[in-house]
Amino acid sequence: MTLHTLSELIDEGVRGRYVLIRSDLNVPLDGSVVTDDGRIKASLPVIKALADAGAKVLVSAHLGRPKGAQEAKYSLAPAVARLAELAPELNATLAGDTTGPAAQAAAASLADGSVLVLENVRFDARETSKDDAERAAFAGELAALTGDNGAYVDDAFGAVHRKHASVYDIAKVLPSYQGDLVRTELEVLRKLTADSERPYVVVLGGSKVSDKLAVIDNLLGKADTILVGGGMMFTFLAAQGHKVGASLLEVDQIPVVQDYLKRAELAGTTFVLPSDVVVAASFGADAAHETVAADAIESSSFGAGGLGLDIGPVSGAAFAEAIKGAKTVFWNGPMGVFEFAAFAEGTRAVAAALAANTAQGGFTVVGGGDSAAAVRTLGFADDAFGHISTGGGASLEFLEGKELPGLSALER
Repeated sequence: MTLHTLSELIDEGVRGRYVLIRSDLNVPLDGSVVTDDGRIKASLPVIKALADAGAKVLVSAHLGRPKGAQEAKYSLAPAVARLAELAPELNATLAGDTTGPAAQAAAASLADGSVLVLENVRFDARETSKDDAERAAFAGELAALTGDNGAYVDDAFGAVHRKHASVYDIAKVLPSYQGDLVRTELEVLRKLTADSERPYVVVLGGSKVSDKLAVIDNLLGKADTILVGGGMMFTFLAAQGHKVGASLLEVDQIPVVQDYLKRAELAGTTFVLPSDVVVAASFGADAAHETVAADAIESSSFGAGGLGLDIGPVSGAAFAEAIKGAKTVFWNGPMGVFEFAAFAEGTRAVAAALAANTAQGGFTVVGGGDSAAAVRTLGFADDAFGHISTGGGASLEFLEGKELPGLSALER
């Protein structure tokens, strides 16, 4: 695979040229306030490098899942406002549309070293169309904004698993380059698949086991230990014959999990499940709750109506101990409903264990998405970990061994 780099583009000369960057500005919002600016901060180095080199920088990005039409709640305005706060020297502005008259006029008047963010690419239904011709037409309009000597840089690792116009088709229209963020993410993920130092511990959480099945399948024999928490742990517990009350459960996945448990033993990978669970009367921040053994969930005060919302303290300590001795740790998915203080301690224990492992020289990776949001919400600094991925879904698909369209499109 030959991917041309950002440094190659800058060495070629970009002063006065339009460069279209696909960035990842898909940040969580509370109204119009960005609640986690990690992806914006991660996107800034490439934007700054091109602006500093004198390029006319156009940024394309998406936010949320609009239905192919303009919706105020999905505007990139809050993300651009935060970008402007973090880097006022960029003079970043937001176009009034994506490729229409407003974007065309704003791009035409853009000064060297300045930044124009195009409005949410998903406001145009062609961005995500299954029709190749429709996506190609939209990509052509994006490319037209760059004039006769434009270039494209993909720096949105969180979107490289999507065959979308601004990720895949645009690379067929413009000379294309790999952004530094994408390059770093790939280097990290390769260490998790081909070059991992052992012992290698994987921590998996989140709501659904079905979201992680392909990752588990690909890690059997590669990881020494897989720690299982979050909502997915209940399907594992059920696969061992335990009753899980009203906890999240994917009944149809029980046979699959049972098969993985058998195969793991033969492959030399050990699954570690929680030995205790925090069970609540209902789903809510103030719900009554208590800690019980993982095989006695329906023996709690709430009976069969109780639902598990976090791993218990004994499990948190056991998980931390397993992480302590690892050379490589990959974590994807919170251990419980960390948004509620009463059910955040399992996630906190894992985050603290990863931070301690990093301080001792281990290589730790927080796998983006909810995991990244969790560590920041719980007060951990980004540099407490070896790497915090910007691409939850993309990271998982890479670890599954899938081809990522956004990367294959950059090959030339």
